[in-house]
Amino acid sequence: MKLQFYKYQGAGNDFIMVDNRENVVNHHNSRLIQHLCDRRFGIGGDGAMFLQNVDGYDFEMVYYNADGKPSSMCGNGGRCIVAFAKFLGIIDDETEFLAVDGPHYAKISAEGNWVSLQMTDVNSITSDDDAYVLNTGSPHYVTLTEGLKDKNVYKEGYAIRNNDTYRAEGININFVEPTDNGYFVRTFERGVEDETFACGTGVTAVALAMAKHNNITGQITTPIKVLGGDLTIRFNYDGNTFTDIFLEGPAEKVFEGDVVLKD
Repeated sequence: MKLQFYKYQGAGNDFIMVDNRENVVNHHNSRLIQHLCDRRFGIGGDGAMFLQNVDGYDFEMVYYNADGKPSSMCGNGGRCIVAFAKFLGIIDDETEFLAVDGPHYAKISAEGNWVSLQMTDVNSITSDDDAYVLNTGSPHYVTLTEGLKDKNVYKEGYAIRNNDTYRAEGININFVEPTDNGYFVRTFERGVEDETFACGTGVTAVALAMAKHNNITGQITTPIKVLGGDLTIRFNYDGNTFTDIFLEGPAEKVFEGDVVLKD
C-alpha cells in the first residue's frame, strides 16, 4: 500500500502528518509507527499524526510518539496539525478540534505558518524537592539549572524520567535557565526517549511553573527559546489557577511524499 504523507515542524519538533479522513490507514500498529518515525529506515519524526473526521469538531488529532505508543497531548504537534488542516482546506483562520485531552481552539495566520493554540487550564502544581511537577496535557517535571547550553540533557533527563517515582508512567523533563527576557529550555521527552528540539507542552509547563516560582499573577506573556527556535506562552494566573493559556509559534510544512507500507 502506498501512503501519502506530509512532514511538518514546529520550532524543530517534527511530525509525520497523514490525512486519514477516509480511514485508509489502520494506525493501531506500533511497529508501523516506529518504522515511519525511524530516522534511518523510515521517514523520520518525533511522532506520527493522523487527521480524522469527528462529529462536532473540524477534525480529530490522533497522535503517536516515535516509540509507537499513543501519546498524551503534544502542543507543537497540535499547532502543526492546525497548519496541516489549513493546507488541506478544512479550516480558514480559526478552528475547534478534538485531541486526546479534549477540545482545543486555535488561530492561524493568513500565511498559515504561525499558530496560536489554546491549552487546557491548569489548577495544580506540586513539588519534587526543588522541581515543579504539573500536567499541561502531558506530565512535566520542571527544574531550574545553570550552564544549560553545555548540560548533558539526555543523561540527566533519562535518569530522572526512569527513577523510582516516574519510571512506570514516565514524565517529560524540562531544564530551565533564565535569560534577559524569558527562559532557555531543553527537554527530554518520554516516548521519544531523547532530547527534542522543542516541546510545546513542556515550554507551557515551564512558563506556568516560573510564574508560580516568582509569585507573579495577572496576564503574563513568557518568551521561551528552545533549540529549534522561539515560542511564546500567554496566560492568566490568579494565584491558584492558570487559564486562557496559549502556546504560540511557527508551524511549517517541510516536504511531502509517498511511502510504501509493507504488509
